[in-house]
Amino acid sequence: MWGRTGKKKVLVINGSPKQNKSSTMVLTNAFIEGMKEAEDIDLEIINVQSLNIKPCTGCLSCWGRTEGECIIKTDDVPMVKEKILEADIIIESFPLFFFGMPGILKLLTDRLLSMMNTYRGHKPPENGESFHGLRYPDQNKRFIVISSCAYTEVDRVYDSVKAQFDYICGKDQYYSVFVPQVKTLVDVHNENKLNRFLKKFIEAGKGFMESGMMDSETLNGLAKPPFSEGAYKIFLDQFWQEEKK
Repeated sequence: MWGRTGKKKVLVINGSPKQNKSSTMVLTNAFIEGMKEAEDIDLEIINVQSLNIKPCTGCLSCWGRTEGECIIKTDDVPMVKEKILEADIIIESFPLFFFGMPGILKLLTDRLLSMMNTYRGHKPPENGESFHGLRYPDQNKRFIVISSCAYTEVDRVYDSVKAQFDYICGKDQYYSVFVPQVKTLVDVHNENKLNRFLKKFIEAGKGFMESGMMDSETLNGLAKPPFSEGAYKIFLDQFWQEEKK
């Protein structure tokens, strides 16, 4: 078995403002179900929307006077940071908002700057590693990003999200699962189609726990649209007609 021995700590950071009603969490929960099929895990889910998060002030004290520590101690971010450091597997789950992560999740991301090494004028590494370098590197820790969107293709609409995580984590140091058309899939209430789609995530979660990795074939399969382009356009036309009433 990969990584540390014993029950693995899995931290899910749910960045959707809809919290437990998030369509993206439907996928994430299926992935977790597969993880549990493989082995017993210590699971905790944090809904970022319910946290008290003060915005980063840009003071850069976490890179200077109080290196490695944010000067803001009166909200929930220190607690989240501690849970991230303790976790073996971190899953960040969120919908795509205007080609980026939801604002509340960006607030949290900004406040975690203290987890990066200080910028000293260096250029981005050419080997795909983190731009700054992680302050607390751990080869046994795994990071997965699961995000859904309403678009048909994910190749370009996630460019800004992927670039941000590449700079933070390193290009090949995390797994990105970007999934199209998910809200419609959940909303049409076709249980057979939804269950078939979620089965892929259950199997991927199980395989990940058994091997500690996901190959490109698995990731490409998870990102395959559930509807044809023509059928999806019909669903969208119906949806927006209903929204106008």
